[in-house]
Amino acid sequence: MAKEAQLIHSFPKNPLEEIRVSVSVYKGKQYIDLRIYYKGDDGEFHPSKKGLTLSPDLLPDLVEAVEKLKEAVGE
Repeated sequence: MAKEAQLIHSFPKNPLEEIRVSVSVYKGKQYIDLRIYYKGDDGEFHPSKKGLTLSPDLLPDLVEAVEKLKEAVGE
């Protein structure tokens, strides 16, 4: 059974969606989750199937990719 995810950061994608970055534990292993949440008819945000779950071992590669993205878009 999955442990409750620890929200690290979230930011709006558009008025009806937001991107959430969290850390969770599943079957004793830690994971990084980047997922799109959508606003439901109830006004609350719910997780979508659109997302990416990574082993923390891949975090340096993800950081490198984000740095390269920043350079590519001129930030």
